[in-house]
Amino acid sequence: MWAASCLASCCAACACDACRSVVGGISRRSARIAYCGLFALSLVVSWILREVAAPLLESIPWINHFHQTPNREWFETDAVLRVSLGNFLFFTVLAIIMSGIKDQKDPRDKLHHGGWMAKIICWCVMVFLMFFLPNGIISFYEATSKFGSGLFLLVQVVLLLDFVHNWNDNWVKKDEQFWYMALLVVSLVCYVATFSFSGFLFHWFTPSGHDCGLNTFFIVITLILVFVFAVVALHPKVNGSLLPASVISLYCMYLCYSGLSSEPRDYECNGLHKHSKAVSTGSMTLGLLTTVLSVVYSAVRAGSSTTFVSSPSSPRAGSEKPLLPIDQMDRQEEKKEESRPVTYSYSFFHLIFSLASMYSAMLLTGWSTSVGESGKLVDVGWPSVWVRIGTGWVTAALFIWSLIAPILFPEREF
Repeated sequence: MWAASCLASCCAACACDACRSVVGGISRRSARIAYCGLFALSLVVSWILREVAAPLLESIPWINHFHQTPNREWFETDAVLRVSLGNFLFFTVLAIIMSGIKDQKDPRDKLHHGGWMAKIICWCVMVFLMFFLPNGIISFYEATSKFGSGLFLLVQVVLLLDFVHNWNDNWVKKDEQFWYMALLVVSLVCYVATFSFSGFLFHWFTPSGHDCGLNTFFIVITLILVFVFAVVALHPKVNGSLLPASVISLYCMYLCYSGLSSEPRDYECNGLHKHSKAVSTGSMTLGLLTTVLSVVYSAVRAGSSTTFVSSPSSPRAGSEKPLLPIDQMDRQEEKKEESRPVTYSYSFFHLIFSLASMYSAMLLTGWSTSVGESGKLVDVGWPSVWVRIGTGWVTAALFIWSLIAPILFPEREF
């Protein structure tokens, strides 16, 4: 018994030392990736609890206080929302704490890049405490998450616009025939995919024999926007390119599909109702993958984006060059560190994760809402439909604005 207890103590000590070594090895440059890893961990925990935690939640009196016990889906949704709320509060608190940091001399800069053992413990405790909250708070968070998810989709739009414009500029700057041909080929592929996609949407969501005017309206408006993108991009005054227009067209068509597929399964114009389970699993997997990639991209892009991620006073990445010999740099390195501005907005960086927590919760729960004492899980499809369709229209407006703004305000830099 004594030997076993000693062995257990040694194993625990080794595990703690290993955790400290891993956490302590997170450097300033890898801190953003570590936050992405923590966010990915929250997704894994949400997914696991969604599958296995329903029987446990049924036995908790302040959660299962209904006259009639809800079905299993209600508890699966509740588990995901509670983990999401803990994750949201964790990153929101960090966003508030990190607001206003302008240079690395600020003590909060060390908190952002260090203290990982304490932050991981705080995250675990915060998620754990969410399971002691009453159902009313969780219901309020669920309703709020729909609006937060829409904001996260807008962030995705801005990042996508930033990406496609930089992609186009990089290939155009090469000023070689090969890259011009590559621009043309990629643009044509995107347009072929867009119009093919629209054909499938007409087939799936406007079945014959049913009055599906709303779905037809959504698809036709998206196609009109596709033509508008091309006309504006090719206008002589704009001097644009088809590559950004084609990529945004494909993305808007995807948002249209995403919105239409979110319609209630019993809606007569939703032609995917016969394959609802497969579609839900595929949409959820694709949505989660998109969420993770968007968060990772925002983390990597935070140090160099010129949109709204970087701090106004931050230097451009790679612009600093060593001006002193190596033997003189060691002495003045600390002084430079004290006055060096931060390379991106820490507060906005954490806000991205807060909104992503809401969006991932909506994906894992199918944008569903629990209905109080009735204990029934109702698939509220229409809010998600309008969020996705509205996001597509906002994407169109922002893209057109990004093309015409330099013409309307030539003295300003966009």
